[in-house]
Amino acid sequence: MTSDAHQPHDGGSDSAPWADLADELAAAGRDLRTLIPEVYRGFAALSRASVHYEGALSVKTKELMALVAAVVARCDGCIAAHARGAVRAGATAAEVAEALGVTIQMQGGPGTVYAAKAFAAYREFERNEPTRHDPAQAVERPD
Repeated sequence: MTSDAHQPHDGGSDSAPWADLADELAAAGRDLRTLIPEVYRGFAALSRASVHYEGALSVKTKELMALVAAVVARCDGCIAAHARGAVRAGATAAEVAEALGVTIQMQGGPGTVYAAKAFAAYREFERNEPTRHDPAQAVERPD
């Protein structure tokens, strides 16, 4: 989780705090990746094997699951990544809201705070991300 000084907030329609956070973390990650490239390669392989292929569950469903897990973990960077992923996978606002409702049921009060943050992130990426998921472009199921 980021410190309060770096936590995204709704800065209005011209602001993109969640995208800024994702970019900031990506830059920091690139620096760390130079020192531990095998760890990052392993994580990328795990991501492809678990989320980024159409299997019994769609990529959209898996991104919604990951967004719920990000809320439960209270991980702002994870929320940014999976809110963007949900948009790119074609999740609707209604689907995101319903998935986030599960976090509220499972977490109570803290769920209402982080579910709202996640929905704000989804809305930001919905406004600014042109790419939608094409199941035909999904990664083949790993062996």
